[in-house]
Amino acid sequence: MKDLYARHRAVLPDWLALYYDEPIELTHGEGRHVWDAAGRRYLDFFGGILTTMTAHALPDVTKAVAEQAGRIIHSSTLYLNRPMVDLAERIAALSGIPDARVFFTTSGTEANDTALLLATAHRRSNQILAMRNSYHGRSFTAVGITGNQSWSPTSLSPLQTLYVHGGVRSRGPYAGLSDAEFTAACVADLRDMLGQSRGGVAALIAEPIQGVGGFTSPPDGLYAAFREVLAEHGILWIADEVQTGWGRTGDHFWGWQAHAAAGPPDLLTFAKGIGNGMSIGGVVGRAEIMNSLDANSISTFGGSPVTMAAGLANLSYLLEHDLQGNARRVGGLLIERLRAICAQLPVVHEVRGRGLMIGIELVRPGTDEAHPQAAAAVLEAAREGGLLIGKGGGHSTSVLRIAPPLSLTVAEAEEGAAILERALRSV
Repeated sequence: MKDLYARHRAVLPDWLALYYDEPIELTHGEGRHVWDAAGRRYLDFFGGILTTMTAHALPDVTKAVAEQAGRIIHSSTLYLNRPMVDLAERIAALSGIPDARVFFTTSGTEANDTALLLATAHRRSNQILAMRNSYHGRSFTAVGITGNQSWSPTSLSPLQTLYVHGGVRSRGPYAGLSDAEFTAACVADLRDMLGQSRGGVAALIAEPIQGVGGFTSPPDGLYAAFREVLAEHGILWIADEVQTGWGRTGDHFWGWQAHAAAGPPDLLTFAKGIGNGMSIGGVVGRAEIMNSLDANSISTFGGSPVTMAAGLANLSYLLEHDLQGNARRVGGLLIERLRAICAQLPVVHEVRGRGLMIGIELVRPGTDEAHPQAAAAVLEAAREGGLLIGKGGGHSTSVLRIAPPLSLTVAEAEEGAAILERALRSV
């Protein structure tokens, strides 16, 4: 393992992050478990950053991939592609967007990049509203609208970005307000910002629950209230569902549905879980916007027959086995168990989340100051106990991120909670 780590350091860039003081190599997985190169088994509560949505080595998906690879692996979008059309039809129907069109990419970053291209071209403006503490990917344009400075390595951007308050409920100047007062204050902030902007703003892009930002979210209905203001100016709404989509929140299939009074977004971006590890991203949106580009375009790898076959099999499994309902039930039990564990731990500021998307924010005891050292220590202790989790947060990586495959069982949830309790108490 040390030899592989040395080779990694010698040939890959320094900014390519690795977890753990002694990084591990994962060699195979099954269900909700993975194994490292030393043969040690771990309960996986992070799923390759919320990507292994159903299960590791899910037979339905591996069979679909193998069968499609045996026929044809690649063709590009220059040719008719039956698996791509099949999956596009299902996603369009599930999106809630009327007369929807779908464009496939290879990642969430590329999906958000495409949505920004569509919105700015349609509105003839390069001004974008984004949320503070947000994360939307690592491309030049996606970094330019990312409000989490830990993941924004440059201030240069082809876009003019204006950051709106509201994505973080329990911190900041409005934290002490009631939900209704919080929403009203954020709407007032949005109106004030639009009153100071020059020209027309193209779109607001927002994660219904901020992922890298530490699984933070506003009160339900905030984006519905925002949408009323946006509509007055003709501004589009892009819902970044890369982490919240496909039923992970349990209560809803899409994160935007917690703000359903607004109706569906104009554009919705997706990725991660739909491929269960295969590289799929995409944009679904109103035909008027999706058809608005006036230049030729193709995708060499977006909509690959193999990834589309995987997505179809994975989506079918998710729907047929009601994994959204499982996320609601098992996730509800897990979050209550974690809240009970953390209630007496002064290092824990808050346990929050929905379904199987749970964050535990750590602070220096007796304060509300973020405690990234404690988060790093718990991450290590959990791994030692046989559990893999993630971390994130706004100004520092002080939030433990928990996002297992949606097929998690009650027994596995209890096992993971017990390991986390020992890890937290060790800190």
